[in-house]
Amino acid sequence: MSMIGILTAAVVVAAVGIFVGLFLGIAGIKFKVQVDEKEEAVLAALPGNNCGGCGYAGCSGLAAAIAKGEAPVNGCPVGGEPVGKRIAAIMGVEAAGTERQVAFVACQGDCERANKDYDYCGAQDCRMMGFVPGGGEKSCGSGCLGYGTCVKVCPFDAIHVVNGVAVVDKEACKACGKCIAACPKHLISLIPYKAKIAVACSSRDKGPVTMKACATGCIGCGICVRNCPSQAVTVEELHAKIDQEKCIACGMCMEKCPKKAIIRLGESEQG
Repeated sequence: MSMIGILTAAVVVAAVGIFVGLFLGIAGIKFKVQVDEKEEAVLAALPGNNCGGCGYAGCSGLAAAIAKGEAPVNGCPVGGEPVGKRIAAIMGVEAAGTERQVAFVACQGDCERANKDYDYCGAQDCRMMGFVPGGGEKSCGSGCLGYGTCVKVCPFDAIHVVNGVAVVDKEACKACGKCIAACPKHLISLIPYKAKIAVACSSRDKGPVTMKACATGCIGCGICVRNCPSQAVTVEELHAKIDQEKCIACGMCMEKCPKKAIIRLGESEQG
């Protein structure tokens, strides 16, 4: 190849390189995605679990909503109050106090306390029980099925099946709500972390029906209501409920309950 040919090829390659570089530079400026610095800072402050407990599609979705003012600064249930305060500082707003919550399974119907109508052998998934006779092998139609669907969806390893009933580790729980959404019996709810007394039953059947199904089922007798000094206990639809804001944790309702359906949290529900 002659020297002229070599020089021509080099010039062509250099020209193409310059053209491509200029094109990419112009395209980068024209199609540049504007980054919201506050959104990036909020995203960095979030824990990054992407659990969806905030109601958005992961931490990036929540960060974008907070930056736009569409979500509260304390919208992350996993981060809780510490993360809420950091995000409030980023957004330049006052941080509202948030009370830590944890999931609670309102059932004590374990293998000893709950009666069974038959022995089930099949898919270990609570959501499948709607397709089997009686909604599951346990006689109580409101009790924990014990097949661990809630365990499988918990991203924090905070819930486990113990002797046939799901039990929450309140220290590990981040109140993301995934177990609540997964439970087909709607037994799981969020209660204040500081709560001391709770009704560990979800049955709304009449007393004789409940007693036939489970040894520790609430029969709606109202003894707890009459013995509560702070008027924190009510009975609705044959089922006792505790107003945690009124409860003084005296334990009178628990002591007087004839079926031991009311428990002191922190003590073993299985013991």
